[in-house]
Amino acid sequence: MSAMGASALGPRKAQAPAGPAQAKKLVIKPLKSKPALPEDFEATTWAKLQDAVRAVHDKRPVSCSLEELYAAVQDMCLHKMADKLFTKLQEECDAHVARTVARLAAHTSLEPVAFLDRLDGAWRELCAGQMTIRQIFLYLDRSHVITATPLRSLFDLGLQLLRQHLAATPKVESHAVAGVLALVERERAGEPVDRPLLKSLCRMFSSLGTYEGVLQRPLLEASAAWYTAEGERLMASLSVPDYLAHCEARLGEEYERCAQYLDPVTRKPLVGVVEARLVAAHLPALLERGFAQLMDGQRVPDLGRLYSLAGRVGAHEALRTSWRDYIKATGLALVRDEEKDKELVELLLALKARLDEVLGGAFGRNDAFANALKEAFEGFINAAATPRRQGKPAELIAQFVDARLRAGNKGCSDEEVESQLDRALLLFRYISGKDVFEAHYKKHLAKRLLMNKSASVDTEKAMIARLKAECGAAFTSKLEGMFKDVELSTDVMAAFKAYQDARGAAALGAHSGLDVHVSVLTSGFWPTYPPIEAKLPQELESWQQVFLDFYTKKYGGRRLQWCHSLGTCVLRAHFPKGVKELSVSLFQAAVLCLFNDSATISYADIKAATGLGDKELKLTLQSLACGKVRVLTKEPKGRDVNDSDVFHFNESFTEKLYRIKINQIQMKETEEENKKTNDEVMQDRQYQIDAAIVRIMKTRKTLSHKLLVAEALQQLKFPLKAADLKKRIESLIDREYLARDGSDANIYNYLA
Repeated sequence: MSAMGASALGPRKAQAPAGPAQAKKLVIKPLKSKPALPEDFEATTWAKLQDAVRAVHDKRPVSCSLEELYAAVQDMCLHKMADKLFTKLQEECDAHVARTVARLAAHTSLEPVAFLDRLDGAWRELCAGQMTIRQIFLYLDRSHVITATPLRSLFDLGLQLLRQHLAATPKVESHAVAGVLALVERERAGEPVDRPLLKSLCRMFSSLGTYEGVLQRPLLEASAAWYTAEGERLMASLSVPDYLAHCEARLGEEYERCAQYLDPVTRKPLVGVVEARLVAAHLPALLERGFAQLMDGQRVPDLGRLYSLAGRVGAHEALRTSWRDYIKATGLALVRDEEKDKELVELLLALKARLDEVLGGAFGRNDAFANALKEAFEGFINAAATPRRQGKPAELIAQFVDARLRAGNKGCSDEEVESQLDRALLLFRYISGKDVFEAHYKKHLAKRLLMNKSASVDTEKAMIARLKAECGAAFTSKLEGMFKDVELSTDVMAAFKAYQDARGAAALGAHSGLDVHVSVLTSGFWPTYPPIEAKLPQELESWQQVFLDFYTKKYGGRRLQWCHSLGTCVLRAHFPKGVKELSVSLFQAAVLCLFNDSATISYADIKAATGLGDKELKLTLQSLACGKVRVLTKEPKGRDVNDSDVFHFNESFTEKLYRIKINQIQMKETEEENKKTNDEVMQDRQYQIDAAIVRIMKTRKTLSHKLLVAEALQQLKFPLKAADLKKRIESLIDREYLARDGSDANIYNYLA
């Protein structure tokens, strides 16, 4: 307490506080007078800068360093002299550009190509000088030009000035364009040109913004004139393949030209000029003159080139029309040539293979062209030159398949046979009248099955499976029924053999040693065969009666009708020079067995003994006495059999083989058989037409002629003309299935 009081009342000397020393304050006072620029600052600084600009323009050394000049520009801009500086610089550059253009104008008397070197030199100097000036005035460029002017940089100022002076001196531009066009034409003519020079000048026009108006338009006009003249000249002198190759080469050249020196914006219109003048203008003539030639020569690369060029000008439709017309004309020439019937299917398959190669290799399997191929094939393969040729391709395709499925295809593996059947199926798909194919195929199949001439049952069934996949189960139901009959016949013969064993050999007497096989067929599945009466050898008649008794007892109520025309026999013949086995038809066997009793028999006696008609008998005797294998001889000699002929057993017969086939005549089809088959198809079609019309009218009750015809054509799956349909309608009216309406003859009423 006393110490504190003494301290508070008595005097005391001040002391510095303990701790760090206090910081001193720095005070900046304003100048008493504002600093001022030297009076000649602007003039002096500009004089320095002007000297530098002129030194650049005159291509002489600059007296000051770049840093000093940059600082001078910066000082003027900071003292709000940027606008004046820009104006003075613009005037200086304008004067230089004016002098440059004036010098160029003085050189326009030179040849245009020679003038291009002067122009390119001036352009390069202007660009280099303007870039140097921009470096000096970089502060002005960044602080004033970009913000206060429409220009993007001082370099653009030079471009703007040059553009203005060239516009004011059009002869310089026109002379330059003439030179560029001259060089382009020289290059098109095959001469070497200075591409870097052209590239530099094209960039000049692009940089100036005048490329499209000043250079591109005359370039396109000159190109159009050039290619128009070239197209007319080459169309008269070159072949179509060479012309197509030339067009493709020209397009490639123009693409390269645009890539090398022309502006990219020129590519589309320039290529369009080539396409229009070289391709589109002459495409109709090319198609008319050369398409068939290219197709006949299988010129796949050239056809691909034509397809590509046509696509460029939107002419695929015209090419597709030529493609379709060629296929139809070529196909019709094959189908209507009767002399080529034997090889027609092979020719059509070869044509299809060629067309597929073109479709894939040249047309890129374009769907439209594939459809045109299908339409053309369907058109000509179903077209008939005469009613007699109606359905001929379908008949020949059935024969082709029969030849591949028949035994005796030497040198063909199973894979090759399958491949050929698949190829035949390609043609089958194009046939609209598949009922004609079915009728002939069924007839051939019957002969293969009954005469044991089928190469492979598995291949047969595989073919039917293909047809079933293509046309449905209804199409192959009868064909499948034929196979079932063959299998059932095996079971019947097994039962017959048991029946024979039960009866014993005494029932057949001396003929019990014969081996007989009977095929029992359902008449609805098999082709119809006209019954031919014949007197069989006694041995066979005995067997026939035994089998008839057996079948009647086993299957009561069924009636058998013997079809001798498809029967076959194997006879053992004893010739003086050896024993042979003869594979013959039933009719041939009946004739040959007569010679067991006599070595010489007249035609009249043979006819009386066999009971055969003249047609069948003459055909049978001709095969035995006039063919390649002559078991009999006849007098007088000749290829034809007459009623007065006499036949002898050929005792001098020789043959290397032990078993000899003479029944090929059964496998061959005659024109009469084919005609009969086709007539049956036409008759079946009439029944189908009648059924379709009645079915439609039963549903609709009343229908106009036009609608009835349209609906009937839609339901029927074979080619039919409206006139044929009208005949069937008239027939139904006569038979009182339909009646015309009393108020309108074009309307039909169904009569219940």
